[in-house]
Amino acid sequence: MLPGLSGAARYSQPMRYLTAGESHGPQLTTIIEGLPSQLPLGKADIDPWLRKRQGGYGRGRRMVIETDEAEILSGVRAGRTTGAPVTLAIANKDHRNWTEIMSPEPGGEPRKKALTDARPGHADLTGGVKYRHKDLRDVLERASARETAARVAVGSIALKLLGELGIEGANYVSSLAGIETGGDFGWNQLEAIEDSDLRTWDQDAAGQMRERIDQAKKDGDTLGGILEVRFRGLPVGLGSFVHYDRKLDGKIAQACLSVQAMKGVEIGRAFENALKPGSGVHDAVYYREGTYARDTNGAGGLEAGMTNGEELIVRVAMKPIATLMKPLPTVNVVTHAASDAARERSDTTAVPAAGVILQCVIGWVLAEAILEKFGGDTLPELQERVTAARAYAQAY
Repeated sequence: MLPGLSGAARYSQPMRYLTAGESHGPQLTTIIEGLPSQLPLGKADIDPWLRKRQGGYGRGRRMVIETDEAEILSGVRAGRTTGAPVTLAIANKDHRNWTEIMSPEPGGEPRKKALTDARPGHADLTGGVKYRHKDLRDVLERASARETAARVAVGSIALKLLGELGIEGANYVSSLAGIETGGDFGWNQLEAIEDSDLRTWDQDAAGQMRERIDQAKKDGDTLGGILEVRFRGLPVGLGSFVHYDRKLDGKIAQACLSVQAMKGVEIGRAFENALKPGSGVHDAVYYREGTYARDTNGAGGLEAGMTNGEELIVRVAMKPIATLMKPLPTVNVVTHAASDAARERSDTTAVPAAGVILQCVIGWVLAEAILEKFGGDTLPELQERVTAARAYAQAY
């Protein structure tokens, strides 16, 4: 048993959250349960992440209409969590233009403007079949990436908790439409990344990306890319090798792929490593100055479903957004006649913003894993236990 870690901690209630709301409904709402008390928390910890989610070169008009802010409705008092569930609300300011269409009351207005031309690449057709909707707005409103605003709000609180434990995260665009960020990432580049509307420190690559985005916008097309998210300072042993559903890499992959338009996940350079012999991939272990050390990080910070103390590196592939201004052929689900896909307001690319979302959803998984391993009803208890675990791992 680690010093400062009681047996009861292993049975603490895990963190969880639930979001609700539609793209053009009145608001997005989320309830978070299981946060330790005494965590410093306010709008200043949440709203900057919501703004970053809305930024980036290539975004559409809705990012101008909406200026997201979180309202804290419960679980926080005098700037600190109380241990009670935290409720957040994010108003959809565009709802005022959709009040009749989105009305929950019985009536004919919503159905007069039914959306029946399924959009390829969206949830429209499959969701319509699954839930037996012929008005596909009943599908797309919840399937919309607007929902990620709530998850960024949730993740920003997880990142705040990680920060109180000495854990730092970063995200950047590794490539956009095949244009790669040059050079290697360094933690000293965070300011340059934050100052870039393409979340890259490589200004030459950024210029090429802007040109590619401008051309795609003229063509009525969209662009995808690859995002990279990193965390440092993680304690050894988050996750588990014992059961499939407790492996941390599996949880991270699930969280990333649950974000709209994300289609592939790798830990470190997994696909590149698949082409190499093991001698060029795995990380030799050394014992230096009284502790364990590695000179490489081919594992990307995870081995056998557990953090190994090295930097966590997660790379995620985002497909081009499926809503095209030059729509693809489709079928009307009522008449079955050939049609063009319905067009909703959209972005040319949301790749820079996607990295912000991914850092938040991965941050939640990591915070959840920390609470699962160490427990603690209060932040000071949790800090003591994480500190004890780090000391044990160093002296092991």
